[in-house]
Amino acid sequence: QVQLVESGGGLVQPGGSLRLSCVFSTNIFRIYAIGWYRQAPGKQRELVASISSVGINTNYSDSVKGRFTISRDNAKNAVYLQMNNLKPEDTAVYYCSRYYRNGEVPSDWGQGTQVTVSS
Repeated sequence: QVQLVESGGGLVQPGGSLRLSCVFSTNIFRIYAIGWYRQAPGKQRELVASISSVGINTNYSDSVKGRFTISRDNAKNAVYLQMNNLKPEDTAVYYCSRYYRNGEVPSDWGQGTQVTVSS
């Protein structure tokens, strides 16, 4: 079973920054496009950023474009999400998993990491 471990969340003031990390337990994830997703209380999980297998192509939701940057280091089986200029509406549990261009929902999820933006 694939394991994904997210870390780096915490409490930050509006305008602050955090860097999330996601580490995979298997090298097979190196060939997959990966997405960062988030789920706020009472809301559906949403995709916020995705990155292609070799890191050339990235995409962002409109709500985070220009503030978040996704990157990956396949040698470390890791994907990162640099989050700058955080806003209260970014508060959510953040998860990483495979990204499917056809909209398929991934089946492997980690425990997530909580991000809270509050003054």
